[in-house]
Amino acid sequence: MWHDLFVTGIPPAEKVLRTVLVYLVVALLLRLLGKRDTAQLNTMDLVVMLLLANVVQNAIIGPEYSLSGAVIGAVVLLGCDSLLVRAQNRWTWAWRLLEGSPVVLARDGSYEPDAMRRLGIRKSDVAWTVQGGGGQDIRDVQRVVLVPGGKLLVQLRRDKRSATVADTDALNERLARIERLLGSRSDESGPESPT
Repeated sequence: MWHDLFVTGIPPAEKVLRTVLVYLVVALLLRLLGKRDTAQLNTMDLVVMLLLANVVQNAIIGPEYSLSGAVIGAVVLLGCDSLLVRAQNRWTWAWRLLEGSPVVLARDGSYEPDAMRRLGIRKSDVAWTVQGGGGQDIRDVQRVVLVPGGKLLVQLRRDKRSATVADTDALNERLARIERLLGSRSDESGPESPT
């Protein structure tokens, strides 16, 4: 029993190599399939991700189930991820290679059909995001951008945007100035004489 728990069925170097190769292949596949697949997961996407994890598990663990083999695999996976994150943070080219670049999906109230088709994004996905961002429909949009990581960012036209705290503060300051000006003018003219 203890032997099966701690002795790996394959050499540790093979375990490391298997884990690194599977990590790189899955990362490459997810990158090539596009940003849409890393955005908010729908039911089918979740099923695919769960099955993908199960499919690659056998390639990582090989013909053994020891605790030490699992620990080696986990440490190598976390190490690979940490190295790639550090590379992304250090070199812009690595970030662009691994994450991609932002893609404009709508501009000035119109969809960008070529970009949407290339990424496999439906108009309804963009329209739903526009409504979630405070717009009524695509005509309210200045830009919709799919950023690396799969999130859709909506920038509404200026006349369709809600007031921000800064906008409210600026209006309050203008009102205060107007009140001061009106107050100083009424002080200069003195009390009104009854007629």
